[in-house]
Amino acid sequence: MTNDQRRYLIVGPSWVGDMVMAQSLFITLKNLYPDCLIDVIAPEWSLPVLERMPQVHEGISLPVSHGEFSLLKRIKKGRMLRDNNYSHAIVLPRSWKSALVPFFAQAKIRTGYRGEMRNGLLNDIRKLDKQMLEQTVQRYVAHAYDGKIDNPPAIPFPVLNTNTANRDTLLGTLNITLDRPVICMMPGAEYGPAKQWPVSYYSELAEKLIASGYQVWVLGSAKESALGEEIAGDKGDSGFNLCGKTQLVDVVDLLSCAKHVVTNDSGLMHMAAAVGITVHVIYGSSTPDYTPPLTGQEKLNVHYKYLECSPCFKRVCPLGHTDCLKSITVDEIYNKVISA
Repeated sequence: MTNDQRRYLIVGPSWVGDMVMAQSLFITLKNLYPDCLIDVIAPEWSLPVLERMPQVHEGISLPVSHGEFSLLKRIKKGRMLRDNNYSHAIVLPRSWKSALVPFFAQAKIRTGYRGEMRNGLLNDIRKLDKQMLEQTVQRYVAHAYDGKIDNPPAIPFPVLNTNTANRDTLLGTLNITLDRPVICMMPGAEYGPAKQWPVSYYSELAEKLIASGYQVWVLGSAKESALGEEIAGDKGDSGFNLCGKTQLVDVVDLLSCAKHVVTNDSGLMHMAAAVGITVHVIYGSSTPDYTPPLTGQEKLNVHYKYLECSPCFKRVCPLGHTDCLKSITVDEIYNKVISA
């Protein structure tokens, strides 16, 4: 590391989709400072995903669970990182505890938005203009620029590298062939049911697509295995419930086999967009204005009804009907998929 070379310590977010969106910041930093080094401190689960981002020099695990305070662990981790001589740190979460590691790592310039009394821990505190920086990804990327910005920054799209050897191994292990075009479905949404298109709709859509010559793969964690079984379990050799049968990073490689993805607004949606597949995204309690899929218009299909009650950003529909999701019909998605 030369004297004028920047070395960044980025405190990454705790959600899958947010970590993928953070790659837009990493790309921007490399565009501005091509020889900079970028280390990302993040949850253990995200390290294999960070390895698929060529801009990241090193992913560093922080051994605490989501929401855990763990003051001593954070202090210890920060002190362990002092020898890296970070010239800059960027703290993406707005909590007080998230700023501890860069402070104890003695990063020289520690940047982040004002929040939770972080004066002292951060020495480059920015005021968040929510009207100008409407999207989460814009708020991340704005950190790359020294000083105040007057307009929303340009957003480079995330691009996750795929591993063809791992993909081929997975296909063999899961006993799947590519003899028919693949549609991936991601019916889960970690945030809550107000973001989940009805599973019966997914099942009906899978049936119609299989009748049209496609095969359907349902992707998700073990928590979505029951959803996957309801969607694909009775579809013979054309429906595959892969929920819980792969690691998170494996999903990147399986998605690369797909022609289309039908998904809720979720972390896996952002992964699919970053792999470069045509995405069909269903929005309920959230909005594409806030967390859009980061991909080109030619690969983007947004399904959102702009009802009077939405977006509410609630985990569970406060009115008890989830009309924002139920009013998006199976035929609407089906016709879009087969015509794209």
